[in-house]
Amino acid sequence: MILELSFTEENYLKAIYHLSAEGMENVNTNSLAESMSTTPASANDMVKRLAQKNLIGYQKYKGATLLSKGKKVALNIIRKHRLWEVFLVEKLGFKWDEVHEIAEQLEHIKSPNLIKKLDKFLGYPTMDPHGDPIPDEDGVMKETVRASISNVAVNAKGIVVAVNNDDTLLLQHLDSIGIKLGSRIHVIERMDFDGSVSLTIDDGPKQFISKDVAENLMITLTDKK
Repeated sequence: MILELSFTEENYLKAIYHLSAEGMENVNTNSLAESMSTTPASANDMVKRLAQKNLIGYQKYKGATLLSKGKKVALNIIRKHRLWEVFLVEKLGFKWDEVHEIAEQLEHIKSPNLIKKLDKFLGYPTMDPHGDPIPDEDGVMKETVRASISNVAVNAKGIVVAVNNDDTLLLQHLDSIGIKLGSRIHVIERMDFDGSVSLTIDDGPKQFISKDVAENLMITLTDKK
């Protein structure tokens, strides 16, 4: 029997997955409500509904955890979302700051055959335009060792592999200073006063980025000279 879920139910499962991935072992309804921009009472009602469908485990005052069936659903939604983002950027020419909201709509398309053909058409990508890993059909994601620019040592060198935040203004700012996936970064100095960082991008002139930008910009280290 195929489990039919509403868009809202799917979005809640995805939100629980993301909150869990951020280190929240048991996702409380207040955090879930904030993530979904709704009230704790509405989030609590949805959590109970998902628990009745055996998609999550839930204990009052402790929070929600994804069960295997719920995790499979969440990863499938994430897979579709990220594949559509790749399609929108690579095939339709959208910028990386324009695709999130469109992919939010497309991720709810049900046809497994369409997604399988989309994956093949795109050449089986493993990362979306923001550097996030794309789950395969079995929900397995290819993870890379990465660190935020805020956490690497001064003089570290690396390649930009992901942006932790798909906020439109952040992505537009990165475009304006020439940072994209694959950019080569050399961290020159970190300011104790405000956490801002001076660096070079692709061996260009020294630039400064704020603490917020540095925290959201992920690199894989290539050299520490």
